[in-house]
Amino acid sequence: QAQLVESGGGLVQAGGSLRLSCAASGRTFSNYNMGWFRQAPGKEREFVAGISWSGGRTSYTDSVKGRFTISRDNAKNTVFLQMNSLKPEDTAAYYCAADPQRTWYVRTQDSVYDYWGQGTQVTVSS
Repeated sequence: QAQLVESGGGLVQAGGSLRLSCAASGRTFSNYNMGWFRQAPGKEREFVAGISWSGGRTSYTDSVKGRFTISRDNAKNTVFLQMNSLKPEDTAAYYCAADPQRTWYVRTQDSVYDYWGQGTQVTVSS
């Protein structure tokens, strides 16, 4: 059974860093484009970053460009999100997800992602 498990969340002060990991199992996720999404209380889930199956193409929402970096290690079936210069507005539950369509570009709509992890909480204090 396909499974995605996130880890690495926690409480950090503004300006600090965290590295999220998403461990995949049950399928050959190296064939999938992968994405990170987040959802803050009372807000809709939003796309944060995505990476193509090969790792050759990435995409970021404007608010995290220059601060967050998505990467993947297909040999270990793991996707990472390095988050630097964190801000209180980054506080949310972060989810990784897998897009089964092997498109050349990274899709940002959450409806196209078939597999989701349980989420990891990131809290940034001011």
